[in-house]
Amino acid sequence: MKQDTKTFKMPHLLWIMLGIICIACAATYVVPAGHFLLDSNGQMVAGQFQYLGYQTPVSPWDALMLMKGGLVGASSIMFVVMISGANVNVILDTGAMDDLMKWAIYKLKDKGTSMLIALMMILMAYLGGFGGTDALIAVVPIGILFAKKLDLDPICALGVTTFAALVGFGTGPAQQATTQMLMGVIPYSAFFTRLLIMNFFLAVAIFFVISYAHKIQKHPEKSLMASEGWHPGETVSDQSEAELVQKVEISWRKLAVIAIFILQYIVIAVFPLIGGDPDKSFDFMIAVMLFTMIIVGFIGGMNAETLAKSFAKGLGSMAFVAFVIGLAKVISLVLANGNIIHTIVYVLTMPLLHLPRSVSSIGLTIVVSIINPIIPSATSKAAILVPIMKPVSEALGLQPNLAVVAYQMGDSFTNLVSPLLGWTVGSCAMAKVPFPKWFAWVFPKVLFFIILACIIVFILTASGWRGVI
Repeated sequence: MKQDTKTFKMPHLLWIMLGIICIACAATYVVPAGHFLLDSNGQMVAGQFQYLGYQTPVSPWDALMLMKGGLVGASSIMFVVMISGANVNVILDTGAMDDLMKWAIYKLKDKGTSMLIALMMILMAYLGGFGGTDALIAVVPIGILFAKKLDLDPICALGVTTFAALVGFGTGPAQQATTQMLMGVIPYSAFFTRLLIMNFFLAVAIFFVISYAHKIQKHPEKSLMASEGWHPGETVSDQSEAELVQKVEISWRKLAVIAIFILQYIVIAVFPLIGGDPDKSFDFMIAVMLFTMIIVGFIGGMNAETLAKSFAKGLGSMAFVAFVIGLAKVISLVLANGNIIHTIVYVLTMPLLHLPRSVSSIGLTIVVSIINPIIPSATSKAAILVPIMKPVSEALGLQPNLAVVAYQMGDSFTNLVSPLLGWTVGSCAMAKVPFPKWFAWVFPKVLFFIILACIIVFILTASGWRGVI
């Protein structure tokens, strides 16, 4: 009799977070309590550490009693995250992003192979970098259609869509605001530096896809999909092309929606640079996002009722993410009240204290790269890691925004090989590319991206970059 085999399934994030809280409580009973000497600014002085000589344990019930304090302590970040989700949802519901994508794809359909790949990937990377969600899986069929028209395999279809979108999503300047807030950094600071980094990685990604496309055009047998029955010359029906590549006239309203959407990030980023009070960053951010949401909703053709419903839907979609951020604050309180957070930081940083800071910052990138495929959600992962990453970076003397960039570089690329990320797995299923084939193609690129990321982090650290612009 055939037995059913059960595959491992990652527990829900709620149970992961509550489990981490329980582990933190247990640690307060066994990890020696201690603390660093603090300077006049409240920062830890590296190497100046001493043990208390007694334990200050925090029980699971004590942790539950800390729940309100954690949620209140993280409330500013929680509400910013929720309003940001509402803002993005209203933009998406206007249809402006969809129309832009369809308009651009229609205009690109008759271009040459290299030009088509480059322009398509630029479009997808910017969509991913500024408004990326797993809803971009819906673009994969268009990539499949173009791949067939150009005699390219389904991996190229994923290359011009999901590969480009995830590179933009991972490295984009608008994707790490939550991490910055958790690290105590002004949201969207270093915007222009990270925009430059995104375009650098996008250029490398375009090179990879164009090189592979040219190779299989010359030698179709070298396609990784050849063993799956792919061969060039598959026809594309006029009906399928008409369904996917539709002529769309993008109106001034939709263009205005997109322009205002992008402009809001720039306004928030330059606020502290033009004399804005950094302590009012969250207030300013919420005000700009609410104002932008109302303006683009009406410009995009929504009535008051539709706009309100879209706002509520977006707000609700981020409610659990906000709660997870509150739970992360509870973890911090447990570790702090148990007087073991400094002990953990001391143990983690001791091997690194005598190394150059540029090498230590690379270590953060590598650690996050390893953890990322297991917890692909950037916000959830930041909520879990920042309680440790923040004091570690302080003990190592790393600038907070540099730690954010090191985190982002680790968070960016292993999404492409994560079997737990619906965006990646769903795209492979839609393109009918077996995940092992996709892994074989993309994994060397991911390793190369991580090496480049480490070089960038090294250069920023060695140059004394402070993350102002």
